Amino acid sequence: MLRILLVLLLVLAAFWVASASYGRRRWRQQTRDLRARLAAAAHPVQPSVVDFRELEALPAPVQRYFRTVLTDAQPLIAAARVRHRGHFNMSETGAGWRPFRSDQLVITQRPGFDWNARVAALPGVPARAHDAYVAGEGLLEVSLLGLVPVARLRGGGELAAGELVRFFAEAACYPTALLPSQGVRWEARDDRSALATLEDGGLSVQLLFRFDARGMIERVCAESRARLLDGRKVPTPWEGRFGDYARRDGMWVPLVGEAAWRLPDGPHPYWRGRITRIDYRFADSAVPRAFLEQQRHSR
Repeated sequence: MLRILLVLLLVLAAFWVASASYGRRRWRQQTRDLRARLAAAAHPVQPSVVDFRELEALPAPVQRYFRTVLTDAQPLIAAARVRHRGHFNMSETGAGWRPFRSDQLVITQRPGFDWNARVAALPGVPARAHDAYVAGEGLLEVSLLGLVPVARLRGGGELAAGELVRFFAEAACYPTALLPSQGVRWEARDDRSALATLEDGGLSVQLLFRFDARGMIERVCAESRARLLDGRKVPTPWEGRFGDYARRDGMWVPLVGEAAWRLPDGPHPYWRGRITRIDYRFADSAVPRAFLEQQRHSR
């Protein structure tokens, strides 16, 4: 009996290892395919350098922000690779925080991104997730081991608008994408905030940007964003917070962030993360294929 039990355990262990390995390979291929679509939708970034003359008609806090975080005549960002570590709250009402690692590719024109994450959902059973906006379409996919589907949503409408909101909010990490020349319209609110609008295809989203005393973005708020609740998309107020600014490639960008739903009884944070590495490709340089690929860090 002991021998039989040991054989069964070895068989189960081998099956588990084989399944996990197959799941990783399958997920990597899905990531390559998704990022190929993202790259195929990219447009040339024009103009290729920052011109502070375009700031003159902007609200005062927005002008102050750009003059703080950017340098006149620096190249505009065409793409960014961002690696995160943090925690994701898997509870819809409480605190079910689980650690994650992620690798994110961002294309600034046409706006798009793929957030590829590995979340420690269960002991020994990682969940893999894509959260993406590609060519005007939103995508959310979650799978245990990269094999067992948990959620898969894809399409336009509220889902796509919610993903475009994420791209817009996280532009604090690729700040040249917030310039008027890149399609963003700014309206004054007060001396520490401004309303911004971004359009892509038939979608239009708005965020209220709030700036701190130094001129940095400290918070962004959306009146409504699609929240997945019991399999349904529920329009819900949303906010993102940023901090721990550091200089990267001549720009000031936040290294720490938090995302939360603004519920009637108070904020419900669901994402807290730190950038561990960020790399840029600029409008005046080519984007190598390796820059688009999933890296070992998030596998």
